[in-house]
Amino acid sequence: MANSSGNKLFCSPGMFRLVLFLVGLCFFWYTMSMRQQLFRHFSGDSSVKSSCPVCHCDCSSDATLPLPLGISSGTLEECGKDNPETNEEMKKDVITLLTEEISLQKSVINDNLAHTRALIMYARKTSSHYQKEAEKCNTGMETCEEAREKAEAELTEERKLSSLWENRAREKGWQDR
Repeated sequence: MANSSGNKLFCSPGMFRLVLFLVGLCFFWYTMSMRQQLFRHFSGDSSVKSSCPVCHCDCSSDATLPLPLGISSGTLEECGKDNPETNEEMKKDVITLLTEEISLQKSVINDNLAHTRALIMYARKTSSHYQKEAEKCNTGMETCEEAREKAEAELTEERKLSSLWENRAREKGWQDR
């Protein structure tokens, strides 16, 4: 009994409220201490400045990362000036560049066309194969249907003969057991 009353003490609503209040108090204290540190950092407190040394950067503009092609910059005009391949490409006139682009487009189109033709040939071959298989199946079905009709006709004929022989046997005095 004493054990169960001890469990009620830890699970009581009053104890839960006390724990919740202490957790809230800890969060409040943590938030306030972080706020003070941020305030010191952004306000320029001298004690914080003395702990961080001043950075002196002497970076040349050549060491910066290149900008994407869509962004205009004065340094982009000199980009690739020392590269012979780029220099050669930049010296080409518009007609040469367009001719190269058209030839590349033709090459891509021809490759796509060849691939499409190969796929069409494969589809035709596969279609032909399935058509032959369907014809075999139809022929087999016709043969089976003919055999079924023939068997049905023979069964009908056999029943007629059985009936005839049974009638003759009854006329001669035969009886079912």
